[in-house]
Amino acid sequence: MSPHDELLKRLGVVIDAETLRLALTHRSFAYENGGIPTNERLEFLGDSILGFSVTDLLFREHPGLSEGELAKRRAAVVSTRALASIARRLGVGEYIYLGQGEKVTGGKNKSSILADTMEALIGATYISNDLETARRFVVSLIAPLLADAAVLGAGTDWKTHIQELAANRQLGQIHYAVVGEGPDHARVYTATLLIGGTPYGTGTGNSKKEAEQQSAANAWKVLGPQSQDARA
Repeated sequence: MSPHDELLKRLGVVIDAETLRLALTHRSFAYENGGIPTNERLEFLGDSILGFSVTDLLFREHPGLSEGELAKRRAAVVSTRALASIARRLGVGEYIYLGQGEKVTGGKNKSSILADTMEALIGATYISNDLETARRFVVSLIAPLLADAAVLGAGTDWKTHIQELAANRQLGQIHYAVVGEGPDHARVYTATLLIGGTPYGTGTGNSKKEAEQQSAANAWKVLGPQSQDARA
């Protein structure tokens, strides 16, 4: 079994070899190899198929949701963060063709590169098969995310929510204590949200901003309205 066969097994789709290689070719690799084609056109195509497929699924399965709530859920599961999490779960990063510069700076784990590659793979699935196959592929990828409340909150600005909540309840000053670990090309940040000196949530991410948002989201689970209701 070739490495690409293993990837296709993980994805659960059939993509012809040439189209698959193109879907995995990042522009940094193309630049270092004489300007060969990149996956950007497939990414453009896959982005449209992804948006349509998620919209169709949400519309059909959630007839009671408002337009605003549908839009919020769609934004969460087609976000860079969500797509990158799918790519990491499937181990897509190890198959991406990257230039040396991206390799040494941890490109195979960069959320933007992983998300773009997932969109390119969706486009490649359509090119090698048909729209229905690509739609089913998208549904198989995002269905688990739609059941994950934490992912559905990915499009929410938790830092703003926490700031407003802390002000309304007069809990004290907000501070994010952030530390980074690991080499520069694969650094992981951990943020702890303190309000009035008391820690309420911790989060991790590949950037300080991502770690802070995650810590705010976790703090919301402790401080948000739903936690007040549970204690009432």
